[in-house]
Amino acid sequence: MAASLKTSNSSKFQVSEFILMGFPGIHGWQHWLSVPFALLYLLAIGANILILITIHQDPALQQPMYYFLGILSVVDLGLATTIMPKILAIFWFDAKIISLPECFAQIYAIHCFVGMESGIFLCMAFDRYVAICHPLRYPSIVTNALILKASLFMVLRNGLFVIPVPVLAAQRNYCSKNEIEHCLCSNLGVTSLACDDRRPNSICQLVLAWLGMGSDLSLIMLSYTLILRSVLRLNSAEAASKALSTCSSHLILILFFYTVIVVISVTHLAESKATLIPVLLNVLHNIIPPALNPMVYALRTKDLRAGFQKVLGLGLKTNDA
Repeated sequence: MAASLKTSNSSKFQVSEFILMGFPGIHGWQHWLSVPFALLYLLAIGANILILITIHQDPALQQPMYYFLGILSVVDLGLATTIMPKILAIFWFDAKIISLPECFAQIYAIHCFVGMESGIFLCMAFDRYVAICHPLRYPSIVTNALILKASLFMVLRNGLFVIPVPVLAAQRNYCSKNEIEHCLCSNLGVTSLACDDRRPNSICQLVLAWLGMGSDLSLIMLSYTLILRSVLRLNSAEAASKALSTCSSHLILILFFYTVIVVISVTHLAESKATLIPVLLNVLHNIIPPALNPMVYALRTKDLRAGFQKVLGLGLKTNDA
């Protein structure tokens, strides 16, 4: 498809819009992926809204651990809605064109929500650390005021922290190609079309990722190291098992979240051009966690399952742990 061009003040050509081509190498049949993607999106929306309603209506769930889970659900709703409507529009209506401001706004939103999800995981790790290592001080440390301050800090940190990424991308000169081999506006995918040097964008994204999510992951690992050390000191095997079970759901989600980020980063660095696997992983990383997080917590948290049953009118009895 021919690029839409306009003349800039510097007498060079500048594209006025980008074209999201979808998944590289499977353009002819990629529309069939719309069914599983639509189902994942509906699952993410429905499950996270159900979690928010359940926490709001069930007094037993109105405690810090579930407040953080509710905040995570809000972030997941934002992340999924940032990308999925456009992807489905590409598959169903061939709506591949996206303006430059919309594209850079999507870059900002994706980085912002992913960073906030990482930050909420850190808050949840801190909550579990205090609950297990300092149980007597837990009510005085993890208060509603602390939850509010931590949440506002994560919003402000990531909202301001990622601004350089879309700003630097917008400053590049896009003078010829405007077809992006992707379903969404990723920073590396967009800046790969630039006619000038894109290294400042790549360096900026790498530095911000290490400073933001890298520091979050380091603190999460420290929290769970201290938790594990505390649990190993318990004389009762039953008490140790119960303590670890409260962390299992959180650990599953953390391992999936950060493992996929590392894989995406490595595959992007290893490939000189867009290929199916890193693009597919990039899309799935933005839609699977919002759908997966509620399911993992629902399957592994008895109180949350009981809350679901009350909200859905399925009865109050639950015999499984």
